[in-house]
Amino acid sequence: MTPTRVADVIVIGAGIIGAACARELARRGQQVLVIDAGLHGATAAGMGHLLVLDDNQAELDISRYSVNRWRELGPQLPDDCAYRNNGTLWLAANEEELAAAEAKSGNLRAEGIRCEMVPGHALQAMEPILRDGLHGALRLPDDGILYAPNTARWMLDNPRITRRRAKVTVLDGNRVRLEDGSWLGADAVVLANGIQAVELCPELPIAPKKGHLLITDRYPHPVTHTITELSYLTSVHNSSGASVACNIQPRPTGQLFIGTSRQFDTLDPEVDGWLLARMLKHAASYAPGLAQLNGIRAWAGFRAATPDGMPLIGEHPAQPGLWLAVGHEGLGVTAAPATADLLAALLWGEAEPIPAAAYAPRRYLGETAHA
Repeated sequence: MTPTRVADVIVIGAGIIGAACARELARRGQQVLVIDAGLHGATAAGMGHLLVLDDNQAELDISRYSVNRWRELGPQLPDDCAYRNNGTLWLAANEEELAAAEAKSGNLRAEGIRCEMVPGHALQAMEPILRDGLHGALRLPDDGILYAPNTARWMLDNPRITRRRAKVTVLDGNRVRLEDGSWLGADAVVLANGIQAVELCPELPIAPKKGHLLITDRYPHPVTHTITELSYLTSVHNSSGASVACNIQPRPTGQLFIGTSRQFDTLDPEVDGWLLARMLKHAASYAPGLAQLNGIRAWAGFRAATPDGMPLIGEHPAQPGLWLAVGHEGLGVTAAPATADLLAALLWGEAEPIPAAAYAPRRYLGETAHA
């Protein structure tokens, strides 16, 4: 069936990744149709922590570029996007973690990223919520936070972007079929709908990684940085089972986000009370005052994880005209600007803003025909 041409580019997914891609394409003069199924995705479930990570070069490239772009965008964002350049404190609970923090500091400094070591005796003056006895911390002052759902809506507020609430049931290169049976076409289709992407492309190597968060009531908290333990990095890269790590983020409202957990062994979207309790107890072991606060809501969501932890950004090797921007796991909010800029550069055959090979879909999909 001949599809109806509806735009220059169709973007599937209205979360932070899809919104960033649509905004960049619109900025380049493209008419963009964003198709949103209205499902609860990772953008609404995440913390909105904008951070530089350096577990490998690809992770460093995409996160460093994006944090810099968020700092440029920050002054343009409306107040309800809650952007703040508040920095991250990576906590070291023992000598081994302190050595890891110092090594991380050396690596980041060599890459031109601002950071500093904070001695253990100075931590409580910096963040009074923390317990005694921590060995120190690595501070990254250029990290930040934002409220991703409102930021995605702001990105989509563009005269060249049209939104349509619908469900795509079939993908075929640069055309899509909707649930009502109609076919729509464009010069390119961008798949940016997170964990739901495997419903349309079952060959994608994406697995759901469940996570829990809790938000507190409003308090006059002295917390300023996003506070994270160094072993959070181990939790991020786990590929099985359940794990928790301390992550405490202040919100401009006076509330605190408390996380975080990761599970590979469930598809149940409901909150797991046992894991939530384990997560909160663990966070309180770093910040004992959390136990006195009132939590007003807890929720769970699913991150779209690839085997190597890096997203799929680029053209599907077996479907010309279909471009992928999925598989960001917990780095989606941070990595949205780099994803959008890289995807647009690849579409137009321009110089890559960051090296593209580490995110290329071809590393998993090869030339295999799609299902």
